[in-house]
Amino acid sequence: MSGKTMEILEQLKSLTLIETAALVKQIEDTFGVDASARQWTFTPEPQKPDIDTPPVQTEFDVVLEEVPANKKIEILKVVRTLTGLGLKEAKDFVESAPKTVKEAIALDAANDIKQQLEVAGAKVSVK
Repeated sequence: MSGKTMEILEQLKSLTLIETAALVKQIEDTFGVDASARQWTFTPEPQKPDIDTPPVQTEFDVVLEEVPANKKIEILKVVRTLTGLGLKEAKDFVESAPKTVKEAIALDAANDIKQQLEVAGAKVSVK
């Protein structure tokens, strides 16, 4: 900083609040500027998807992979509850594993269904 600007800065430091406000008003009037505080907002540009980044998966399938023979009835009850199938249809469904129980659902719902089937004794995957 030059000697002149240092001298002005020191003089500004010695001003009272009222004197400073009057100085700002005089500078605004003399130079035709506005010294009022403005709130600036930053709006970032939308990010363009990276070509190499795979899309985020939002829909999942729950697949009944394996049904142990000794857990078949418990699993059948859960499948009936989840799918609304009748007894014969649910029995055929369970016996034809691997089979998709639910398709294109949210991850939370898929994990909930997986947990219910695993508690009953089934092997389940979420894809």
